[in-house]
Amino acid sequence: MKEKTLVIGTRGSQLALWQANWVRDTLLGRYPDMKVELSRIKTSGDKITDVPLAQVGGKGLFVKEIEEALLREDIDLAVHSMKDVPTELPDGLHIAVTSKREDPRDAFISKNNINLKDLPNGATIGTSSLRRQAQLLSFRPDIKIKMLRGNLDTRIRKLTEGEDFDAIILASAGIKRLGWAQKITETIEPELLLPAIGQGAIGIETRKDDERTNQLISFLNHTETSVAVKAERAFLKVLEGGCQVPIACYGTIENNELTVKGLVGKVDGSKIIKDSVKGSLEDCEALGIELAKRLLNMGAKPILDEVYGTEVR
Repeated sequence: MKEKTLVIGTRGSQLALWQANWVRDTLLGRYPDMKVELSRIKTSGDKITDVPLAQVGGKGLFVKEIEEALLREDIDLAVHSMKDVPTELPDGLHIAVTSKREDPRDAFISKNNINLKDLPNGATIGTSSLRRQAQLLSFRPDIKIKMLRGNLDTRIRKLTEGEDFDAIILASAGIKRLGWAQKITETIEPELLLPAIGQGAIGIETRKDDERTNQLISFLNHTETSVAVKAERAFLKVLEGGCQVPIACYGTIENNELTVKGLVGKVDGSKIIKDSVKGSLEDCEALGIELAKRLLNMGAKPILDEVYGTEVR
């Protein structure tokens, strides 16, 4: 493989660099003569670290500057955590590849290795996710939720070296990718904590008209993950949510049938609305849309209106 160098755009966090390096190394494994470089790009989400993401508008905070570089043709592809990617992409861009999903569940890490159900009354859990907050408070109304921002290593350090938190919740995928699985106290099943849309999946964004790059990376796509994430993102698009709203959705495939589970919850955990749908893989996006409309009809609309401060159509 010759011609020009392929440039990968990525955030500079430890996890983002792991993901971008994984893409680079996998490409080089298939095309050993190709030249592949990383371009680190600081995003708005990286710059704003002292405010809850829900207060600054979670949509696109971790991808906007990278997408702008892609449109300028400064980079050839962007590597994202799919849970950070808005459902509306800039004109001319698309998610060309969704890689095989890592563990999509949430990881619970506590001091003294105490499980969630055994935490003392009034314990403080760190997270900046309203999705996690709503479900945690529904299960344990006695606990306190405190904002926790920063890269994975920063958040773990705030738990182990400080006194502000008794436990924290992180995505299992990132912890495992960085080789820190031994730090996990408990992996929380989706029945208790439904994952975020796209959690655990890596997405590669490219220009639609860049045929060469799209062809080169096509082998990285994982069909089952792509189908599940498309359903989850269709669900999210109807509800107009970013990554920092009390919305969860998770698609699974068994015996060539797709099951999509979705949830909308009040931030204080006092009300959780959830349902699921099943159907063919070909109807993945239609299933996500159907599930979202079901939840709206079940009473999700007032909950989301309250969170957004405006009406959901």
